Amino acid sequence: MAKQPWTKARIKCALEERGMTMNGLAELKGISPSQFRHVWNKTVRAAERALSEFLEVPVDELFPDRYPIRKSPLLSAENEAAIARAKAAREADKRRVA
Repeated sequence: MAKQPWTKARIKCALEERGMTMNGLAELKGISPSQFRHVWNKTVRAAERALSEFLEVPVDELFPDRYPIRKSPLLSAENEAAIARAKAAREADKRRVA
């Protein structure tokens, strides 16, 4: 049987089962409660890490769409290298002209 994915409701339920709230965990970890609540809509690494540590669940399991951290989701390593070469060539051309 496959593992159940961690949803917002499941995470909040797991916190509640352990006698903790989002605000309480935020205060315990020294994170602004309003910033902590943004974890559902955007990447807040400190809040993600706090939830992971408290629930004893790997952060990439709680937020699989955000991990592993990618430098650039749009460019492959090959394309990044080509762009770097093109930039270097432009810089060399600028230095020759100057």
